This record gives sequence, structure tokens and C-alpha cells, in this order.
Amino acid sequence: MKSFAEQVSGKWFVLSLGVGVTAGAGAILFDLLGQAVAHYTVGEIAGFSPGGAKGEFHLFHAGDAPLSLGWLLALLTVGGLLSGLLVYTFAPEAEGHGTDGAIEAFHHNRGNISFKVAIIKTLASAITLGTGGSGGREGPIAQIGAALGSFLGQTLRLSARDRRLMMAAGMGAGVGAIFRAPLAGAIFAGEIMYRDGDIESDVIVPTAISSIVAYSVYGVFLPTDMTFGHVFGQLPDYEMQSLSELLPYGVMSIVLAVVGIAYIRGFYGIHTLFEKLPGPRVLKPAIGALAAGLVGVGLYYFLDEDRAALSVLSTGYGTLQTALESPEQIGIGLLVTVGLIKILTTSLTISSGGSGGVFGPSMVIGGCVGVAVGKVVQQIWWHPINPGAFGIVAMAGFFAGIARAPVSTIIMVSEMTGSYHLLLPTMWVSTLCFLLCNGTTLYRKQVPSRLESPAHRGDFIVDVLEGIKVEDVYQRQRKIEMVPEAMPLAKIVKLLSTTHQHYFPVVNSDGQMVGIFSSDDVRSYIYDETIWQLADAADVMTSPFISVLPTDDLNVALRKFTAQNIDELPVMDPDDGGRLLGLLRRKETIGAYNRQLATQQEAVREQAE
Repeated sequence: MKSFAEQVSGKWFVLSLGVGVTAGAGAILFDLLGQAVAHYTVGEIAGFSPGGAKGEFHLFHAGDAPLSLGWLLALLTVGGLLSGLLVYTFAPEAEGHGTDGAIEAFHHNRGNISFKVAIIKTLASAITLGTGGSGGREGPIAQIGAALGSFLGQTLRLSARDRRLMMAAGMGAGVGAIFRAPLAGAIFAGEIMYRDGDIESDVIVPTAISSIVAYSVYGVFLPTDMTFGHVFGQLPDYEMQSLSELLPYGVMSIVLAVVGIAYIRGFYGIHTLFEKLPGPRVLKPAIGALAAGLVGVGLYYFLDEDRAALSVLSTGYGTLQTALESPEQIGIGLLVTVGLIKILTTSLTISSGGSGGVFGPSMVIGGCVGVAVGKVVQQIWWHPINPGAFGIVAMAGFFAGIARAPVSTIIMVSEMTGSYHLLLPTMWVSTLCFLLCNGTTLYRKQVPSRLESPAHRGDFIVDVLEGIKVEDVYQRQRKIEMVPEAMPLAKIVKLLSTTHQHYFPVVNSDGQMVGIFSSDDVRSYIYDETIWQLADAADVMTSPFISVLPTDDLNVALRKFTAQNIDELPVMDPDDGGRLLGLLRRKETIGAYNRQLATQQEAVREQAE
């Protein structure tokens, strides 16, 4: 089988182009709808302006309405209710953060995602996030783009493999567009599928094309000065001052890993609680949104009506922007509080069935905790430290650990912040977090590696079988009953009653094999005794016959088994074409494959541990 790189042609350029245009348009629609819902609900009615990253395009300006926490709670609840009604009525697979749905479709559903998922996910996520729900845009746009790519693949009647590529291309294109990180989007789509550092290399080329096109289409929606800007705008030019800083960065990795594991356990622990909660499923997102709102309001009063406390709702990018840009304006206590409470509000919003992503909240959690660690280090380290730099590095490291996607996360955070001077500590922290968070993941539909993906089961059957030779499998010492070609049928029938052998090689007077027959071939003659003395082995046998050589691999043997639907193949001497060496059984071939596959899987597990 040719690699994908060898198959790239005008066909795939056109397909990727179509996916990119569609995903880019979907990203624009999703962004517009989310901003409109936020402006006309929590903005105009509740006076709540969650704030955003400096480099984001804000279509609407903040209104003058006074903050009303009662209206905010009401709108959160109504938003959760509407989201639940949409999702559980029309597309239950659109619940939650969305990325798992796309991953599952790739591995288990032959790249098939219903087009209605794109529509419902767009509406439900815009409502959830627009009414103040704690979530991000990455999960929804990933599933929206994946659904659009899958729809195009189904419409064009592409194969399952091509549908998977189209789906992944849509997924990466959506992420690359809305975060203005096309390179990261391309790698994200290939990396997020697996838990143990594997990558779906075949998707990189089509996803790179679709991600660039989607980014370009989305750029038309942005003002000219923002087209090539960064999501977090122009941050201070942070740099690592000394290699000795790798030590506190390493300590920060441990802190991030602990917080990351707590995030995952809290997220799925609350998910389990909501699953056990009695009542209609459509009401659960409303209950989760209300609970998240109550947590945010409680924190607001606990911190003496500090509006920064409300950043635990919505995306929270506003507080993160301040922490990265001017860390001296926010205390360590507030940073840690916002980071940890964001875990709770996100879990309540998304784990209850609400529609929203987990990447955005992860950036806030990791960034706030990172800046807090940086401020602590600043007080005890012997040369100047930039806490904002710790925040940027922590954003990448935190998500790399919990999402099992170190490469794409490093690139994405660098593209979002425009800070490439921190590449060394970012790689250091992301790698450490990836190792420290081994055994747990925020995306439960990930499989460990390509070896264990149903999408590649056929590929690995060939790979495994090609590594085993016939001479390693067939039983050389097995005694085989040879039948002379002149043996009468009567003797053959008698022979069948005295042996368990199923296939019988037929030899001539020189001992050279000339044919083969099975007990099934003889069965049709058993009740016609009149020809028992007239027919012989030459009349019953199949000739010419299919055979294998000891040096053939098991993939060749399996193809020959299936071509004629037979269970045993003669193994012939390569130096003497008529001399039989033995018989290879189909069950021996399958047994060898299972043993080899189990060995490889065990090696993968041991390596992961």
C-alpha cells in the first residue's frame, strides 16, 4: 500500500480546499453567533462583560447595563436548558466538549458524523458560551469542522479511509482558523487521536492545506490589522534569562501535573454524578449551568465584589490576558483561586451535558497557575524572573499533559501568544507534564496508539503478517498421509475413516506432488459405491494446486487461503518444486498473528509505563 504522501494529487488538493473553505465559513458563523448571543443576553440584560483576549475581534462593544447577578444566573440556566433541548432532542452525540465525539468517529465510526451535528453543535455551543457558561471554543469547532469534513466525504461517496482524512482535515481546519494557528491545527488533528504520543501522519498533508485555507477564509472576517495578529495580542517580549530557570520550570511542571490530574478527576467525577442524577437529561445542562453560576457569584462576593472573580464563567480569557501582560496587577491568591475554581465551573458546565470546549478553560487554568508559580519564584530566585513567561509556558505544558498532545500544543500556544523566545522552556515543561500525566487523559476516546486503533486494524494485520515467514509457523514434524495418484476411491474412503487428516497431498510414482484433495471433495462420492472401483485419486484431486514456499511471509499465505477459501496450503521445497515439505494450516497462521500482535501490544504498554 502506498503512503498517503505518494497518493497526494490534484484530487486531495481540491478536497482539502473544499474542507478548508467550509470549515472557515463554519468558524465565522460560530464566532458571530456566539458573540451575538453574548451581547444580547448577558451583555444587554445582565450587564456582564466577560472580557476576552486582546487580539480577538469583538464585533459588539460592551453595553452600559449595570451588573445584575440575578439575571446572570437566570440566563445561565436558560442557556443550559436550551442547549440541553437542542442536543438531546436532535443530536445527543453533540453533548459535552465535542473533541471526543470527533475522535470516536475517526476510530470507530469509519469517519461518519451526521451533518446535523455541525448545526446543533454550532447552536448549542453558541448558546452555552454566549450565556456565560464556562467553556471554550476548541471542542465545538473541532467537532463542527469534523462533521463538515465528514459530510463532504459522505456526499462524494469516498471510502472509509478517505472519510477519516476528510473528517480530520475539517477538525484541524476549524481549530487552526478560530485560534489563528494553522500549523498547530494541522498537527493537532493528527496528534489528538492518540494517548501515548503517536500521531496520525496521513492527515498532516490534507489538514495543512485545509487549515491554511480555513485560516485565510476566517481572516476575511477579521479587521486587516488583526489578520496576522495573535489571539493574546502583542505581549511583552518574554525570554528565558538563564538556563538555571529550567529548575523552577521543572518544579512548575509537577504543580501543573497535580492540578491537571485533579482537573481530569473532577471533570469526570462530576460527569458521573450527573449521570446518576434522576430526571430528564435535557434538564441536566441547565442544572450544571446554574450551579456554575452560583459558584461564580459566590466567589464574586467572597472576593469583595471583585469582577475578576467572574472570569471563572465564560472563557476567562480577560483575566488570563491581564495575568500574562501585567502579572503585577493580580495577586497570587486570586490567580490560584481563579485557576482552581475554573476547574469546578467548567466541570459543572460541560460534564452536565452542556456544549463547550475544554481547551480554553485549560489555557486559563494552566496560565493562572503558571503565573502564580512565577510570582512565587520571583520572590525567592536570585535573578529577575518574569511571571508572565511562566504563564505562557504553563498554558502549553498544562494542556500537553492532560490532552496528551505535546507537539501541537507547543506550536498552538506559541502562535496564539507570538512568543517563540520561550520555545526551550515550553518544550521542557510540556514534555515533563506529558510524562507526569501518563495514564490519564482529558479525552477518553483516545486510543493508546495506531496499533490499537480499529481504523488501522487492517493495516497492522498486513504489517504483522509480513514480519513472519511460513517456515516459522508450519509444523515440520507433522506426519502427513500421502496418497498415490492411482489409489482407488474405495481405499481413499477407507483411509478417511482411519485418520483425522483433512487435506491429502497426491503424489506420482516418483514421489512428486501432483495435486491435493480434501475429505469434502470425497464426500460427494461416498453414497455412490458403483464408482468406488472406477475412480482414483487423480479423478478427485485438484491440479494444479495453490502452494507456498517456506520463505513466503504469512500475508502471502493469507491471501492464498482467502482466494480459494481453503484451510491448508502445501509448503513446497524451493529447490525441488515437486517435493512437499509440509502443510500450513490457516489456524496456525491466525495463531501466529495473534501471538505476534499480543507481543507488540505488550511492548507498547511496557514502553508507555
